[in-house]
Amino acid sequence: MTENAKAVQREPLVRIVKRGEISAKKAWLIRALAALGAVLTGALLILALGHNPVAVYGQMVVGAVGSKIALVETIKIAIPLLGAAIAIAPAFKMKFWNIGAEGQIMAGAIAASYFALFYSQSLPRPLLLAVMMAAALAAGALWGVIPALFKAKWGTNETLFTLMLNYIILGFEQYLQNGPWKRPSSGGFPKIAMFDEAARLPRLFGVHIGWIFVLLLVVGMTIYLRRSKQGYEIAVVGESERTARYAGMNVSRIIVRTMLISGAIAGLVGFLQVSGANYTLTENTAGGIGFTAITVAWLAKLNPVVMVFIAALLAILQKGSGRIQTEFLIPASAAEVLTGIILFFMLGCEFFINYRLVLRGKEQKHG
Repeated sequence: MTENAKAVQREPLVRIVKRGEISAKKAWLIRALAALGAVLTGALLILALGHNPVAVYGQMVVGAVGSKIALVETIKIAIPLLGAAIAIAPAFKMKFWNIGAEGQIMAGAIAASYFALFYSQSLPRPLLLAVMMAAALAAGALWGVIPALFKAKWGTNETLFTLMLNYIILGFEQYLQNGPWKRPSSGGFPKIAMFDEAARLPRLFGVHIGWIFVLLLVVGMTIYLRRSKQGYEIAVVGESERTARYAGMNVSRIIVRTMLISGAIAGLVGFLQVSGANYTLTENTAGGIGFTAITVAWLAKLNPVVMVFIAALLAILQKGSGRIQTEFLIPASAAEVLTGIILFFMLGCEFFINYRLVLRGKEQKHG
């Protein structure tokens, strides 16, 4: 056996190799094939449940956008998803893995709820809403800057730090809900009182005006990341902290500043949730939004404009899955699996855009 043959035999059967440049046409072809694969795989699941895939997919669309009421509910789902994705974008751009948007949303929601519960009778509505929003921004920023300070000073792992902070703030909310903020008339069931009308966001076109806030954030974050000096600094730190320091940048200050912004925007999302959607504070106020937003930001490649469409798609899937549960009596778990299949293919296609699989002995053909 020749040396070359022995070398080939020692290679793994399949290797993952990072791609070089890939044309936009080929990238979109991979995405189209992934979408087709998601639809077909989901159809197999639906057939296994004894339903017509065409009818089920049709009802998902109808349930999400088929009427004004459905469309409004879908937009209400998309608003916090988009806001949270924008919140984590600058941190992720800097390669600071902020997994704590969930907790930062809750921190903002708690701060806003304090003023909604105890100052709704003493402050005029415009001032009350402004104070609630300012409090939410400040609380979210505080909860975001804590891990940034530890990272900048002692180099702690931001992924674990931000994740653990989620549970701390959730525990604090549960304390408030079961203790000092519990509505006396709720009996044995711990519940916080509903907000007074003065503490609720006004509506425009049937949806609370939070959608205006998040669209403004899309524009602002796009300009901030692409056109501002601070956005350039974030990109440089994300590429290489060593290069940033060599260029004279204060990396610690950039990390802290970026997480202040990231946390503040997440806190704003908390304000929009309690004041615009739920009208009260519960342990489900964040409801996984901070984690799902990671998928939105990742699929959009941290592009705020693309996030609008990704957030809308996920909102349609979430709202549509609720429709098929009632229309076809499909179990909630099966509807979530169907949604998961679609997300799996969406994320998986990005892998094949950035990497390729090389079979044993085939590298030279692709080199």
